[in-house]
Amino acid sequence: MVTELFARIREGCPREAWALGVTLARRGAVTIERSDVAETIARVVVLGAPLTPTVVLFPDESEWECDCDSPLVACEHVAAVVIALRRGTLGEDGSRSVEYRLSRSPQGLTLTRGVTDDTGFYAIEKPLDQIASGTFRGPRFDATPRDLEIEKTLRGNLGICVLAREIAPDVLKALSRVTVTLDGKRVVADPSPFLPSVSVEDADDGFVLRFVEPIFDERFANGFVLRGEAVRAEVEPRLTGRERDEFTRGRVYRPEEVATLVGEILPSLRERVALEIRTRNLPGQSREQVRPSILCRRDGDRLYVCLQIVYGDPPRARVEDGRLVSLGGDVPLRDEAEERAAKERAARALGIPADRGLQLSTEEAIELVKKLERFEGTIEGTDYEAFRLHPQLRPCLSIGDADFEIAFESSGKRADPRGVVRAFREGRSLATLSGGGYAPLPLDWLDVHAARVADLLAAREARGALPRAALPDLARLAESLDAPIPMGFEELRVLAKDFGGLPEARLAEELRTKLRDYQQRGVDWLVFLRNARLGALLADDMGLGKTLQALCALEGRSLVAAPASVLPNWISEARRFRPELKLSLYHGPHRKLDEAADLTITSHALLRQDRETFCSVAWNVIVLDEGQAIKNPESQLAQAAYGLEARFRVSLTGTPIENRLVDLWSQMHFLAPGFLGGLSDFEELYLRPIERGEEEPMARLRERIRPFFLRRLKREVAPELPPRTEIALHAELEASEREVYEAVRLAARKDVQRKLESKGSVFAALEALLRLRQAACHPALVPGQRASTSSKTELLMSSLETTASGGHKSLVFSQWTSMLDLLEPHLKARGIDYVRLDGSTRDRGEVVERFQADTGVSVFLVSLKAGGIGLNLTAADHVFLFEPWWNPAVEEQAFDRAHRIGQTKPVFVHRLVANDTVEERILALQKDKRALADATAASGGSALTREDLLRLIE
Repeated sequence: MVTELFARIREGCPREAWALGVTLARRGAVTIERSDVAETIARVVVLGAPLTPTVVLFPDESEWECDCDSPLVACEHVAAVVIALRRGTLGEDGSRSVEYRLSRSPQGLTLTRGVTDDTGFYAIEKPLDQIASGTFRGPRFDATPRDLEIEKTLRGNLGICVLAREIAPDVLKALSRVTVTLDGKRVVADPSPFLPSVSVEDADDGFVLRFVEPIFDERFANGFVLRGEAVRAEVEPRLTGRERDEFTRGRVYRPEEVATLVGEILPSLRERVALEIRTRNLPGQSREQVRPSILCRRDGDRLYVCLQIVYGDPPRARVEDGRLVSLGGDVPLRDEAEERAAKERAARALGIPADRGLQLSTEEAIELVKKLERFEGTIEGTDYEAFRLHPQLRPCLSIGDADFEIAFESSGKRADPRGVVRAFREGRSLATLSGGGYAPLPLDWLDVHAARVADLLAAREARGALPRAALPDLARLAESLDAPIPMGFEELRVLAKDFGGLPEARLAEELRTKLRDYQQRGVDWLVFLRNARLGALLADDMGLGKTLQALCALEGRSLVAAPASVLPNWISEARRFRPELKLSLYHGPHRKLDEAADLTITSHALLRQDRETFCSVAWNVIVLDEGQAIKNPESQLAQAAYGLEARFRVSLTGTPIENRLVDLWSQMHFLAPGFLGGLSDFEELYLRPIERGEEEPMARLRERIRPFFLRRLKREVAPELPPRTEIALHAELEASEREVYEAVRLAARKDVQRKLESKGSVFAALEALLRLRQAACHPALVPGQRASTSSKTELLMSSLETTASGGHKSLVFSQWTSMLDLLEPHLKARGIDYVRLDGSTRDRGEVVERFQADTGVSVFLVSLKAGGIGLNLTAADHVFLFEPWWNPAVEEQAFDRAHRIGQTKPVFVHRLVANDTVEERILALQKDKRALADATAASGGSALTREDLLRLIE
């Protein structure tokens, strides 16, 4: 085997190297440390060199190794060993290995290196290379690379030296590869630092970390300890003061903090202290990828998003409020630098903050969802799907004979039609889909048809089915879409025109009067709507015979509900014009419905009080006289009227809009429930836009109600009526009156401003304005004040004396019965005969008849509330309004008690106004209150606003 190995080495060794090998072998430079059949280990002493290369031969395998740095396949050292092995020329030069001895001293551990021969131990105090080259004399030794490495770590501290703390780690690491003794006893140089220990143990609620007293056999002054056979360098732990205090007391980590403990605290501590894990319950550690995660939570039409950090996919842990929270299993090791980097990358990609949550609008959320499709991270929750953008909605409309169906579709999903229309009205461009997500609105289509669709949807929503009154609206929508007109509309088509094609109504043979042309057309219209089972709002000007027209349209069992003040008039008119009808007055303490009666007449108050009685009957026709009385939809009277059952409903009123458009809605809701939608729909579609000054909603409303709304003015249909002249009579307050007025004005101004600023209603502020108006009329109306007369009283008396002396009759209206009380003594003192009607008058008919017939009675005192409607007082040709009212519709009601059909004389209307008072401002305000009613072809005014009130008390 040696021969074969020799041949291979000879072949692989260059000539020059082989020659050097022969020389080394001849000199006896080869020393065999161990040799057997399988392996030979030898060292080669090279003169002048500090190292003694080691050569290992493997005869069985014909292989070899040398620890020199030669690039040759077989170097001179290998050649020398194989030649010496074959020739038997092994050296015996007495070379020795370097020894390392530690010893105890007062300064700590000392280190001495040297060699031992037959004569003893010799310390090596000079560099190894200088001794080997002969620069310094010293013992013969065989140096290895390990010896040179140890010398380097000593940093010049040769000979007997105390090991310094700063070089301890490097020295122990180098010494760990050679044999070391401590005072003659073999020890191990352990390069691992000797650190204080922190134990991890089970606690009642989690785990506890605490300091453990260090255990060692001996501690040396220069920072080394001996534990067992190991020498280690003692290292001071890099702990904060807080950590020291906590571990000394024992720091408990609760279950929710375990991830932080395992993933952050323990990895950090392992670099600074010795850890003793004394529990089997602690989760293991793992290395997981840091991933950004986005939390998505829907909040109505907004999306809350927040960037977070998780470890692993699927997540094994997450970072919450700066802590690592385990999601089960091994806890990932935390990398805060990578967390920050991942979060910042995700924030830039998504365009959202990295350090806080954010509420996104619908449009912003949709843009984010687009980016999430490319998001390389975890998405928590599926709420973001609700903000996925789908293609534009496609309207699908089908129109039947009397109803319609509409849908808006996108990607197989639908959007609520009312939601689509509302979104369009609010200026939004997107609609919510029922299955989640959004789709763009078909803006061009909605721009043309949204208003009509909104009206129809509101009407159907209010009743559960499309009201018959909405068929004209459905026909207009079909026409705009070039769709077939609903069959149910054909019989109503005439209503869409100017009523000129209405068939002439057949009147009762017993009718004892000849109708005027406009009255006949009104009856034609009423009868047509009656036969079509639709409602009618007859809003002719006061005095044009609304009662007569309604009586002509009665058929079957009918009910009339009117103010108590006009019940006698209804009874009289019914007996006069429709004597064939069996009449029943439902009134008095012993009232009872007469089932055999053709016509039952009752008051508004009893309709409200006995609503269950009236609602239990299926009436053929119901007439609500002075229909503006149900202007408040929440009132008991309105609720009673809504509950009545009838084939045909009629509302009679001279002022369909007395205060606000809600007055009109309430009457239409009585006549055609659901036609104008619910009240909230009406406010959204009409009231608020019209109050903002939008013209289209008003035009659309007028178009919709026109088939069911008829109003003629006296100047248009009764030119034979004598003229009406309006006169303003101005009174100048006396000094004492002015003093009272100013005091009340200042108090009223403060009161009104306080109530308005505290968000009180306008009606609450009107109460404060009441005293100011009374102070302008008569000081005695103001609490705590006394006066026998006033400037306005004297002005009125002077005017009444003039009219009475000329043989004229006069109506005097006042809002307050207390004012009428103050006027009566003055009339008596001047010898002017008068009658009076107010809420306390029992026999109203007798009072009216006396004034109309008695030539001796020249003045009729009337309270505005009790006598402003339903009275026929054509005997008077002068009307005095003692105090102006802010609503001109109420004044018109009073004036038309005299200026109506049957009047043959010119009528003079007198408004008494106190100069430089709130009354002058009321007259100015009246001019601004006619626009709303005029726009709907009605007379009347709109409600007082906060701005109006502030103008009145300036």
